[in-house]
Amino acid sequence: MGQLMAKLMSIFGEREHKVIIVGLDNAGKTTILYQFLTNEVVHTCPTIGSNVEEIVLQKTHFLMWDIGGQESLRSTWNTYYSNTEFIILVIDSTDRDRLLTAREELYKMLAHEALRDASILIFANKQDMKDSMTIVELSQFLTLSAIKDHPWHIQGCCALTGEGLPAGLQWMQSQATAK
Repeated sequence: MGQLMAKLMSIFGEREHKVIIVGLDNAGKTTILYQFLTNEVVHTCPTIGSNVEEIVLQKTHFLMWDIGGQESLRSTWNTYYSNTEFIILVIDSTDRDRLLTAREELYKMLAHEALRDASILIFANKQDMKDSMTIVELSQFLTLSAIKDHPWHIQGCCALTGEGLPAGLQWMQSQATAK
């Protein structure tokens, strides 16, 4: 009976895909989550712990865990890794001073056994800002071309306007249907 239900749910697209949204503090993680949910800017405060919301794109269900990015919370990220299919890494494209830290956190996650099958979506947020790094610059600095064992995609975006976010979600949906 359980196999029959699983088969029916997969036919109708009801399977839920676990997503963790991570990044350094003030990158725009929570703003992106609520932009997905409401298509509006929601004024946020620093996330302590996590926020969780379900986002449905056509018949694809994503359970998104927005995890606090303050330095004191990053050591707890691994408690959210179990059964994660997608990592959304949000990068503040204007924060050149902490880009090395963001890269270190990315490669720590990629080395974790629980994330070995996860696909990675990198949102290069704050592309609307004058001094933001381009997608090419960020890709090179993060050495994304070295990632061979995880499907990945980098997408420029602006969390405040929602620009670029639908394209990132569509990439995730295409990856979900391929799994």
